[in-house]
Amino acid sequence: MAENVWKILGKEAMYIEFADVLKERLLEIAPGIENSERFVDLLKGSEITHIFNGSTETHGFNIRPEETITPEDIQYMADIILAIAQQDTDRFFVSLDDEYQKCVVNVRNDVEPELIGANRTEGYGSGKIFMPILDSLCKPGRTNESFL
Repeated sequence: MAENVWKILGKEAMYIEFADVLKERLLEIAPGIENSERFVDLLKGSEITHIFNGSTETHGFNIRPEETITPEDIQYMADIILAIAQQDTDRFFVSLDDEYQKCVVNVRNDVEPELIGANRTEGYGSGKIFMPILDSLCKPGRTNESFL
């Protein structure tokens, strides 16, 4: 049986390396894009994670820059990533045996509340996060058979 060859922006990678290889490749390719100097600095301070949705067969990369990043910086990062993706149409973001793989890249700096654990976000324990949703579903004038 032949071994599958995965590539991230043209570089071979094992599945568990996808996030690190993407960051490495973006840092290597970015200097070839016009006005990308700030992008390199922003990307160096970012965390990248990878997930694969088996239902849709889509790879997802989440790029989380530092919390102090501005909306303009997020837009700038997205513009540079799009320029990199369009720069070389023979090189896919993600490929398997040189065949295109669907991919989504998210650049965001919002922080999701932690519901459990030692660093739990204040006010989000014991399901309190869901109470506004439940209250809105149970208001007078709105029938919700699931609660009957």
